[in-house]
Amino acid sequence: MSEQVTRVLKEDPPPLAGVLQRVLDFIAALRRAGVGATQSEAIDAFRALPHLHLLEREQLREALAAVIVTSQSHRRVFDDLFELYFPARPAAEDDTPDVTDEPAEELDQDDYLADLLDTLMQGGDDTIRQMARLAVEEFGRVEGRDGGTSYFQYRVFRAVDIQQLLKDLLQRTQDEGDNDLTPLQERLYRDEFEARLRTFQQEVEAEIRRRSAAQRGVDQVADRMARPPVEELDLFRLTAEDQAQLRAQVRPLARKLATRVAVKRKHGKDGRLDVRRTVRRSLSTGGVPFEPSFRPRRPHKPEVFVVCDVSGSVASFARFTLMFVHALQEQFSKVRSFAFIDTLDEVTSLFEASDTSDAIRRMMSEAELVWLDGHSDYGHSFERFHAEHATDITPRTTVLILGDARNNYRQANAWVLDDLQRRARSVYWLNPEPIQFWDTGDSIASSYARYTAQMVEVRNLKQLARFVERIA
Repeated sequence: MSEQVTRVLKEDPPPLAGVLQRVLDFIAALRRAGVGATQSEAIDAFRALPHLHLLEREQLREALAAVIVTSQSHRRVFDDLFELYFPARPAAEDDTPDVTDEPAEELDQDDYLADLLDTLMQGGDDTIRQMARLAVEEFGRVEGRDGGTSYFQYRVFRAVDIQQLLKDLLQRTQDEGDNDLTPLQERLYRDEFEARLRTFQQEVEAEIRRRSAAQRGVDQVADRMARPPVEELDLFRLTAEDQAQLRAQVRPLARKLATRVAVKRKHGKDGRLDVRRTVRRSLSTGGVPFEPSFRPRRPHKPEVFVVCDVSGSVASFARFTLMFVHALQEQFSKVRSFAFIDTLDEVTSLFEASDTSDAIRRMMSEAELVWLDGHSDYGHSFERFHAEHATDITPRTTVLILGDARNNYRQANAWVLDDLQRRARSVYWLNPEPIQFWDTGDSIASSYARYTAQMVEVRNLKQLARFVERIA
């Protein structure tokens, strides 16, 4: 090998430029956001580029999504980051206006709202996009003490009231019509105007991201704005939109997990050593057991008893855990559910007769969960569970307890868990609180954890799926 070739090989490869570098940065941001974009998927993305019209953003978006996104729950993160790394309008290097002695001409807010109303009446994404950029420039700007400029979404929507715009649009439609609108016509107009307003909101968000990326760098903004995939959302802090997405994810995730559990059972290790067959085989080798024989493994489905704290502090966590466990019901020979706040009641029949969402609504209204004051009382609830259901616990039973172990300084009755541990196959506790908060305030997590096989921190659907796979 020549000296020149050796020198070239030792040198760092030249940096990628343009679109190739941007795609590479985009994939790296996806990985940091929790989207598992593998090396092979990154290679497929590069291979797709020569077949695309790169100026067609939607074509580029869908092509990259087709080779990178493997789960529908990751699509929202993909779209958010795509808008940041491949904006419709590139940001200038310096987006800060020149400072002069002459005061800048300010846009009158009422005039702008009147123009925006006209634009929304006429429709057209290009004009709506222009109005969104103007709103960010005029109403979202904050001048910093250091002379820099920042832009904030909340300031734009404080000046532009979306709900009032919708009312004004419907009122103008009503005024311009010769006759009163029928309910169907009003509904159609409302749907159309809501879609245009959503477009306006999305363009405002995109413009603020574009300006922030120009000031602070694309990668820094990407790491701040990227939301985790839906299965990694904290069950303690869910918006209404997050809850709807999680409900849609529970059954697909349960089916996927059920398949893995079935395969694990099918290909599990053999059972105990078959001494008789091993000795008989060893006769052919002079009594040396070269080939031991094992009894066939007969995997059985465990019974599961789920005991849930459904008080306000952990209600969201308990709701999705119950939905998930009952979605996996066929993986267990029996599932019995018990709910409590300051007293306990069995709610298994509700889940057998209804779909899971309806069963949870009925549970909160029909089950006997409040005995005294409606604050969590683990001691009284455990004592009632032991008195009424302890005899049903067998060596095939796995007991799952769901709650944050915050007992409002009441009696713990940890002896119940000690007795259940002797009767059951295993007792596990799923705690949605971060570990660093256990045993703080009125939490008595350690008092209960000593009588369980394990107390596990479970804060999202992904952690829950991983745990259930282990015990199924």
